[in-house]
Amino acid sequence: MDSKVPESVSSGENQAARAAEKAAFSEAFKLSAATMPGILAWGLVSGMAMVKSGLTLWQALGMTFLVFAGSAQLAALPLIMANAPVWVVFATALVVNLRFVIFGAAIGPHFSHLRWYQRVWHGYFNADITMAFFPRRFPAETLYQPQGKVGFFTGIGYPNWCAWQLGAVAGILLASQIPESWGVGFAGTLALLAIMIPLIINSAALGGVVVAGVVALLAAGLPYRLGLLLAVVLGMIVAMLIDTLIDKENT
Repeated sequence: MDSKVPESVSSGENQAARAAEKAAFSEAFKLSAATMPGILAWGLVSGMAMVKSGLTLWQALGMTFLVFAGSAQLAALPLIMANAPVWVVFATALVVNLRFVIFGAAIGPHFSHLRWYQRVWHGYFNADITMAFFPRRFPAETLYQPQGKVGFFTGIGYPNWCAWQLGAVAGILLASQIPESWGVGFAGTLALLAIMIPLIINSAALGGVVVAGVVALLAAGLPYRLGLLLAVVLGMIVAMLIDTLIDKENT
């Protein structure tokens, strides 16, 4: 007996899978679209900072496209200006971006069905905004249900990358034309806050945000922006603990 799947059935399944990914991409794009002005504004600030720190045009462009990590870039720039050793610059950027190890550990298992180079590709586009939306759309119980995940992830990651790079390149090219009195960085912060606040949908999220905010303020003086990393880690731990306690009470 021929056990092969008919080509018509296989083709139909492939079309359905592609349709699901396109729908997920569209859903993610609509969800994250409102964050793009804030992302663009922060990219603009990052681009301006690179040029004003003494980087050449090509160095600044290379940094924004290769590094693609605003907090790490802003932490590394003062060290570059001070002629710090290369290993210190790299170590600082690594420490500032350690939160992405946590993000990757949380989201990565959802993409275990992909080849390694595909996971590396998607890892480059991982960002804070991805962590804000992806776990809500695909909680832990959907771990072995791959449908729509790549589309949803790229629906956030690709527009986020484009907004950031557009702002960064504009900041690099127009650094001497944009006065600091415009308060572009503050405007970007306000835009992102307006989007992120509605995402606080339960007590676990609220507890994590409160703890992260308090820790970030108290630890603002730590070197190499370690306060940011500490705030993220403690905020996530508190949110997970509250979520666990709520689950226990409901069972």
